[in-house]
Amino acid sequence: MKLKFRITKKLILKFVKRLGIVIVALFMLFFLLNWIFPLHDKIEYSTIVTDNNGEVINAYLTSDQKWRMKTELDEISPLLRKTIIAKEDKYFYSHPGINPVAATRAFFKNIFRMKRTSGASTITMQVARALEPRKRNIGSKLIEMFRALQLEWKYDKDDILQMYLNLVPYGGNIEGVKSASQLYFRKNPDHLSLAEITALSIIPNRPSSLVMGKNNDRIVEERNRWLRKFAADKVFTEKEIEDALVEPLAASRGTVPHYIPHLSYKLKKTLRGDLIETNIELNTQLKTEKLVEDYVRTQRLRNIKNAAVVIIDNKTHKVVTYVGSSAFMDPTDGGQVNGANAVRQPGSTLKPLLYALCFDEGLLTPKAVVSDVAVNYQGYAPENYDQKFNGYVTVEYSLDHSLNIPAVKSLKLLGQETLIQKLIQCNFKQIQKDQRKLGLSMILGGCGTTLEELTGMFSLFANNGNYISPSFTRDDTAHAAKNIVSAAAAYMTNEILSKINRPDFPLNWSATERMPKIAWKTGTSYGRRDAWSIGYNKSYTVGVWVGNFSGVGVADLSGANVATPLLFKIFNTIDYDSDEEWFTPPNDCEIRQVCSETGLVPTDHCTNITSDYFIPLISSNQSCNNWQEIMISPEEKISYCKGCVPENGYKKKWYKLTGPDMQSWYEDNRISYSKIPEHNPDCELIFKGNAPFITFPVNGSEYLISKKSPDPLQLICKTSNDVSKVYWYVNNRFYKACNAGEKQFFVPEEGPVKISCTDDKGRNRDIKIMVKYVNL
Repeated sequence: MKLKFRITKKLILKFVKRLGIVIVALFMLFFLLNWIFPLHDKIEYSTIVTDNNGEVINAYLTSDQKWRMKTELDEISPLLRKTIIAKEDKYFYSHPGINPVAATRAFFKNIFRMKRTSGASTITMQVARALEPRKRNIGSKLIEMFRALQLEWKYDKDDILQMYLNLVPYGGNIEGVKSASQLYFRKNPDHLSLAEITALSIIPNRPSSLVMGKNNDRIVEERNRWLRKFAADKVFTEKEIEDALVEPLAASRGTVPHYIPHLSYKLKKTLRGDLIETNIELNTQLKTEKLVEDYVRTQRLRNIKNAAVVIIDNKTHKVVTYVGSSAFMDPTDGGQVNGANAVRQPGSTLKPLLYALCFDEGLLTPKAVVSDVAVNYQGYAPENYDQKFNGYVTVEYSLDHSLNIPAVKSLKLLGQETLIQKLIQCNFKQIQKDQRKLGLSMILGGCGTTLEELTGMFSLFANNGNYISPSFTRDDTAHAAKNIVSAAAAYMTNEILSKINRPDFPLNWSATERMPKIAWKTGTSYGRRDAWSIGYNKSYTVGVWVGNFSGVGVADLSGANVATPLLFKIFNTIDYDSDEEWFTPPNDCEIRQVCSETGLVPTDHCTNITSDYFIPLISSNQSCNNWQEIMISPEEKISYCKGCVPENGYKKKWYKLTGPDMQSWYEDNRISYSKIPEHNPDCELIFKGNAPFITFPVNGSEYLISKKSPDPLQLICKTSNDVSKVYWYVNNRFYKACNAGEKQFFVPEEGPVKISCTDDKGRNRDIKIMVKYVNL
């Protein structure tokens, strides 16, 4: 008996030893084959775009023209998981990728019946077949088993189930449960009912004969058969089965939604992922798209064919609406062009930032007075929109009336490099690229920007002067705030731009009664090609562009009359009857009394006083220098200086000082002003400073004159208030004497020409120009 036991024990040990060797050999063979034949598990998914609620709002086919939307793990509901496993592979979580019992049973069934009656494919094997499709034969089945083992070795069960749900075919070019649920039921897979899941699960077995929308009765019949089987296996409760059995099936193949096409394409091109989660609020998006489409339709008779809109939520800094054109599918004016991302001339839309920067530098305040008269900066002579001059104006008036000349003067005062660097901080790409080419004209639109950039920049005024880059997607959250202007400067700008008594308020607009209070700025590009209107309050910043993608200008096109009505319509829709409070003054913004004629701190001679915002320790404390006491003769015809004043026979009188540029404007417009009498002709003292300023010709310029009909050049200068006569010299030869402000003409010689102007105080200014005679 002992001998028999020993023999048996030896045999068992020998068997175990051999079995261990076989197992080790199989493992080694598996690792060798796994190294030689690696698993091809790269899956290309359709790019899908979702809104802020996670709903699919756009999607793109894969390169092999399949709808293969990726089902994320959190979209696999317990109901979906339970149903699929109960139908396809009830031992999924128990086997290693191959179910030996099912495989053996299927093998003998197929042998005895001499045909394929059972496949015994596990979920893992079906994934392997989907990754590498082959003809259905024994060799392919063996490869599937090997690939299934590879999958089980590399992934956990939930990942394999996810891959199955992403690859299972549902007829036509639809693959994956998410694609099927979107195209057949218009919902995400985690919202599917038991009846819908079961109906979908039977299609992969017979995709040609069970087609949603065509064979719904047969699908219901097959679905109910499986539901009863689930009931028999007690997979679900009786109540769940009863509800599923009576649920109707009205599904048919639909189309993938194609909302926000411009933004979707832009993000797909830049992010290159299979899931793009945007911050778009679909309801607001659709309302805005309808407003834009209807509005542009009314403008087509004026040959205005397109518009674009960007809306930013100022509290979250998310882009909640993005309209690239009035109609994406309209080819008449390039509807597929993304107008929100197109580089265009910004018109006057950069002026608010310029003035805010000037406030911060202590150069200006809202009530500071500047002169709106003709200027010339080395050949650059800007003009106002209406080609008129306004004389003395406040900064406040200059901004809300969008005057060009005060803006150019302010940029000259600030320095264009300061403005450029601030715009670069606000992610203005084209300005960064062209920064070395830009000049004073940039403040009037002589640069390139996009609606996205401008809308983002204006949002800083709603955030105490802090710029936070607009966020297009959910995971785009790492944006640090950049302080562009102070809270005080932002508040001053807000107060100016929120006034409604201004020329860019749209004509015939009567819907402001319930409209939320907003601040806004308009702009019109050169040639009337682009109309801009960008507005904001505490809740939203809305940017509007209107024009033609073809670049054709329209005589009626302007930011005030074309873009602003659409801006107001949008605010009336998205923020109607808002009770949101307006911006409040920050701690570093205070009010002081200033002279209304200069905007400076008043003195005893200032009779017109007004209130003005200022920034303590930043804004200038210069006292008003608008008046000066002059010594004059009793008949008030001669003025004296300290060097020539007589011992007696004179008196003192206060005169309002007027600069040379304003003197010229007063003379041109025949407006009387306080003139200081001519200086004592017997005075031998030569005054320093305040020499005549020659505005034309421009110093250092080259002039081409026709040989056949030479046109004379104009001589123009600006002088101090105490100058009566000026004397012109050409190439050091006396040419002509005239009254101050009087224009003269002369025909120059060819070559370099020196022009001199001397006033009656002996002060002189020289310039040099080059003259060429050509055949014109």
